[in-house]
Amino acid sequence: MGIDDVTAIASTAIYTIIKCAAPLLLVSLCVGLLVSIFQTVTSIQEQTLTFVPKILAIFLGLIVMGHWIMNNMVEFMSNLWSDFSIYIR
Repeated sequence: MGIDDVTAIASTAIYTIIKCAAPLLLVSLCVGLLVSIFQTVTSIQEQTLTFVPKILAIFLGLIVMGHWIMNNMVEFMSNLWSDFSIYIR
């Protein structure tokens, strides 16, 4: 197993992490932006106001996208384990 194999595995792992985390991070970003716009319009200066809506949005995002995220992770691990004999040479 050479440096090219390790680099390929690391690259695929990082891509999988980004692909799985991006939807939930975008949901959190959008909810945070909407709450901050609401705070600006109403002049509410409470720092903890964004916490509950973000947690609920992330929870709903996990319910909606959890199957897709799990399939991506299982596919990555299946590919990694199926090529295991190549890596131990």
